[in-house]
Amino acid sequence: MSIRKLAGETVIYGVSSILSRILNYIILTPYLTRVFIEDGEYGIISELFAYAGLLMVLFTYRMETAFFRFGSRDTDIEKAFSTASISLLISTFIFSFFFIGNSESLANLLNYQNNIEYVQILVLIIAFDALMAIPFARLRLENRPIKFAILKIAHIFINIVLIFFFLEFCPIWIEKGFNQFEKIYNPDNRIQYVFIANLLASGIGLLLLIPEYLKVKLLFDFSYWKQMFRYATPLIIVGFAAIINQVGAIPLLSYLGIESIEENRNQTGIYGATIKLAVLMNLFTQAFNYAAEPFFFRHSKEKGSREMYGQVGLLFTLVGSIVFLGIMLYIDVIQLFLGEKFRSGLEVVPILLIANLLLGIYYNFSIWFKLTDKTIWGAYISTGGAVITILVNVALIQRFGYIASAWATFSCYAFMVVACYITGKRFYPIPYPIGRMITLIAVAVGFYFISTIVRGWLGESLVAILGVNTILFLAFMGVVYLLEGKAVRAAIQ
Repeated sequence: MSIRKLAGETVIYGVSSILSRILNYIILTPYLTRVFIEDGEYGIISELFAYAGLLMVLFTYRMETAFFRFGSRDTDIEKAFSTASISLLISTFIFSFFFIGNSESLANLLNYQNNIEYVQILVLIIAFDALMAIPFARLRLENRPIKFAILKIAHIFINIVLIFFFLEFCPIWIEKGFNQFEKIYNPDNRIQYVFIANLLASGIGLLLLIPEYLKVKLLFDFSYWKQMFRYATPLIIVGFAAIINQVGAIPLLSYLGIESIEENRNQTGIYGATIKLAVLMNLFTQAFNYAAEPFFFRHSKEKGSREMYGQVGLLFTLVGSIVFLGIMLYIDVIQLFLGEKFRSGLEVVPILLIANLLLGIYYNFSIWFKLTDKTIWGAYISTGGAVITILVNVALIQRFGYIASAWATFSCYAFMVVACYITGKRFYPIPYPIGRMITLIAVAVGFYFISTIVRGWLGESLVAILGVNTILFLAFMGVVYLLEGKAVRAAIQ
């Protein structure tokens, strides 16, 4: 059992996530926020992919986490993989048939009655992604992060290439007289091509994972499936609540704003684009979760595991605090990845960064109910967080707009961290150094406020601002070393 090994796997998952997001956010987001400059266009993409997150939970019903729990027993990995895979194959077909068959009603409900094809394509994207869930989970459980990384990066790369093919190259080739491309490209349907590109990329991604299905004999054990489903059922609620907490503000902004639906979607687009400036914190949190969840399951029975979990929580908070301050001190550069129109929402970035840091801490704390099979507590806590998200948004969106949504996200994750820590102390106590974790976050926030004060003295000189912020960042790293250098060296030895 080694935190160094966990850190190594986190780095590999992080590299794959970073490269994927570099391709996605640093190439695709700047491109799309410049291509879709009309009011509401980018908001449509953000809103529909928010709904996709909710449907993804339904389509997978957290079978990947159940697979971790049951597949972590060496003798059961083949049975767990086979049973979970067949379960998802059957249910994905049923769900897809149902939603596509009712796509017209869904489109009317979502105010997309003139674009039923958006809903139909989105359902197929979710179906392909759901069928990839268990093979990707197996790669994580079997310590194959490199293959995982290659496939994830390939998926994103294919998606970006296809988007550029449809939105950039097809119009150029048609203009140059290659009229055959008019059969596949209509300039009036540009948004649709974003979804088509995602669909084709997901389909190719699924084909690349077919070998994982062919490695085992697919047999369905119904009694075993009932155990897995019973374990996963509360996590479905956790998953729905998590999506509401992460992106629920996007559809709420569309429907609760006081402006027209088009203007509300414009605000949704600004908020959806601004969220992506918190990308590095999301990358770190996601990479950690990819590596930590199977790691925690594999080593749960070993001596000293709880003390190790406490060390992991401290180290996660340390790195997360560094990521927060690094982004905020260099936000003047990072904001350039967005189209100029979408930079008006920068004020929510520090709130969302801290919120996502709290989410990562929650991932640390939540391991207690997954290891003890008390997943119902995860449902209680996540539902409470979702209620907070909805209530704060409903109460404040009309007055404060997307700033209310950012504070709703922060409030939700703060509640979940506290609730999970308190319940964990009762059922599965882990010695997290809470005081030291809070200190690290407070010091990072303190340095950020110092930078905002100094910025007021420096005027508009970007060189001066970045120079002073670099000095502040180095000073912060020195403070972190004084506070936790010994703990870091001890953990990675």
